[in-house]
Amino acid sequence: MTAFQPPLHRRRLAIPADRPLIYAIGDVHGCHDALLALEERIRTDAADHAHLRPLILYLGDYVDRGPASNAVIEHLAAERHSDGIERIALCGNHDDTFLKFIFDPQQHRRWLDFGGDATLRSYGLALHDYLDRADGMEVLGKDLQARIPSHHVAFLQNLPVALLSGKRLFVHAGIRPGVPLWRQEDHDMIWIREPFLSEGPGLPVTVIHGHTAGLEPVFGKGRICIDTTCYATGRLTALKVTPEGATLLQAGSGGSVHPRF
Repeated sequence: MTAFQPPLHRRRLAIPADRPLIYAIGDVHGCHDALLALEERIRTDAADHAHLRPLILYLGDYVDRGPASNAVIEHLAAERHSDGIERIALCGNHDDTFLKFIFDPQQHRRWLDFGGDATLRSYGLALHDYLDRADGMEVLGKDLQARIPSHHVAFLQNLPVALLSGKRLFVHAGIRPGVPLWRQEDHDMIWIREPFLSEGPGLPVTVIHGHTAGLEPVFGKGRICIDTTCYATGRLTALKVTPEGATLLQAGSGGSVHPRF
C-alpha cells in the first residue's frame, strides 16, 4: 500500500443556494442493505422531479457497528453510479478515527471502543486474534493495511467536512454556536454535541446533521438531526430538501415517508 496519513484539515464545500433537490442521508454505520434500499426510494422519488438534477449527500459515519462497512465504502467510493445521480459524502467522526487507526493503531486504539471490531470483521480480520499479543496493535495495523483497498483509504482521506447551500449547512455533528463558519474547526463539525444540541447554530443557517443517534429524527433549534441509529433500529433516514421545505424518507421497518416542514 502507498504510504498515507490523515489530512490535517478537510475541505469545506459550497453549492448554489438554488440547488433544488438534495437528499441528505444520516449515519449508515455499515448498514449496506438499508443504504441500497434508501437509495432506491430516492431514485423513485426523484423520478417525480425529472426536470430537476438531484444530489445525494451522505452525512458521514459509514463504518463501525453495522455488519458491512467494507461494502458501504466500496459502494460510496465508486466514481460513477448507474442511476447518474450526483453524490457527495461528508466525513464523520467514525470515518476520521478509522483512518487514523489505519495509520497509527497504537495511538488511536480507542477506535476499537466505537464498534471498530465490526469494521475489522468486514475486512476479514478478527480482533481477538490480536488482543493477547504484545505486538498485537502493530500487527493488526499491518494486516489491515494489507487488506483494505487503496481506493478505500483514498475515499476516507478525501472526505470533505461540510457543505453549505445558501442558508443550509450540511455537516456530520454540528458547529460551535455563534462561531463564524470560516472559523469552525474540523473536530467540532464531526464530534460536537453540546452546546450545539441545546443552543443550535447561533448563526443564520439551518444545520442538517447526524451523529447524535435517536429513534426518530429531531427538529431542534436551527437544526435537524437525521441519525436514526440504523445499526440498531434498521431504519436509515434521508431528508429531502427543496426550496419549498423538507420531507423525511426512510428505508427499513416500514420505510415511511413523513412530511415535516
